[in-house]
Amino acid sequence: MAATEIQHTSLWRENYAVLMPQSPNKDQKSRLCFYIDWLAARQLSWYQPDLKAYRDYLLHERSRVDKRGRRKPATLSEATVLAHLATIRSRYNTLLTHSNEARDRLFELANPDDSEVEQQALVNEFFVRIANDVHPAAAPVELVDKQDIADSEHLRLKPYQVSALVQAPGISSLRGLRDTALMTLMVCSGIRAAEAAALLVDDLRQHLGGELSLRVREGKGGKQRLIPYGPLDWCLMYVDAWLREAQIEAGHVFRGIRRGGKSVRPSGIGAWTVNDIMNSYPISIDGALCLVKPHDLRRTYARNAYDFGMDLERIRQNLGHTSLGTTQTYIGELDGRDRHPPNMFSPPHDQHNLALLTGSEIG
Repeated sequence: MAATEIQHTSLWRENYAVLMPQSPNKDQKSRLCFYIDWLAARQLSWYQPDLKAYRDYLLHERSRVDKRGRRKPATLSEATVLAHLATIRSRYNTLLTHSNEARDRLFELANPDDSEVEQQALVNEFFVRIANDVHPAAAPVELVDKQDIADSEHLRLKPYQVSALVQAPGISSLRGLRDTALMTLMVCSGIRAAEAAALLVDDLRQHLGGELSLRVREGKGGKQRLIPYGPLDWCLMYVDAWLREAQIEAGHVFRGIRRGGKSVRPSGIGAWTVNDIMNSYPISIDGALCLVKPHDLRRTYARNAYDFGMDLERIRQNLGHTSLGTTQTYIGELDGRDRHPPNMFSPPHDQHNLALLTGSEIG
C-alpha cells in the first residue's frame, strides 16, 4: 500500500472514531460518512471543519461513479444540503459541549515540551475555531421559496406515459423482465427506490384488512407500512414472472444480473442501481426524450391516485409520509379496502401472453 493510501486510511479512521456517534441512526450515519469521506479525500482532520467548502461541494461538485466506471453528477438540493450540515453541526456541538474525547485528542496535538498553560491555550484556540467554522453563519444555504414549480422539475406521468415507460425494457430477456417488474411495482405502489431495492419475496403478499398488500419493512424514518394493491395487483404478474425466470424463491426480489444476462447474483441491488435502471429507459414527453427518476414514479402514483378520486389521507398513508398527522388522529386507522388505489393503470402487455411467459424460453 502506498504511503498516501496509508495516510488516507489512517486519517479516515481517526475522523470516523471522533465524528461517528456510538449508535447513529440511518440518516446520521449516512450524512456523517459522506462528510468523513470528504475530509479524508482532502487530507483534513476532524478538527479542521470547512463547512463552507463542504456546502459548495454538495451543491455543485459532488459526483459518483456508476457500475460502468463513469463519473456522474450527484449534487444535492438546498434543503438536503441543509439537513446534511445540520447533522454535522449537531455532532460537533456534542463533541464541544458534552464530551471530553475531543479535548483529550486535541491535547495530543500540543507540544509536550510546552507548559500546561500553553497547551491549554492551544486547545481552547482549537475549540474556538471549530465552533466558528461550524456555526450556521459560516456556511449559510439560501433556500428559494417557490410559489410554483414547473412540471419539468418533477415529472408526473400520465397513464399513457406510464404504459410507454414500462413497455420500454421488453419482457423477452431476463434483464428486461426484471426492469419491467421493478418499474411496474414502483408505479403501482408509490414506493421509494431504496424501499424497492430492499424488498424481500415475503413482502410481496401481505394483507391489510383482508386486502392484498405490499409490505415496506423499513421506510423513511424507520417506519414499516402496508400498501394495498387494489386493482393494480396486476403488477405482481410481472414480478412473479421475473422471480420464476430468475429462480428466486426467497430473499431479495430484485437482484443484479450476471454478464451474459442468463443468471442473477445472490445479493439484492441498491438504490443507486434502481436509478441506473431508470436512466436506461428515456421516454418521449412533449417531443423530447426525458429521463424518469425513481421518485418521479412515486409522484406519478400520488398524482394519478388523487386524479382518480383517492383522498389525500389515504395517499399519505400509502406513501408513508408524516404530514397530515392531526387529520390522522381525527379519523383513526383506515381499513385496507378504503386505502387501495383506483384502477388507474393497465398492464402494457397482453395478459394471456404474460401468463404463459414463464413457460417460454427467455433469451
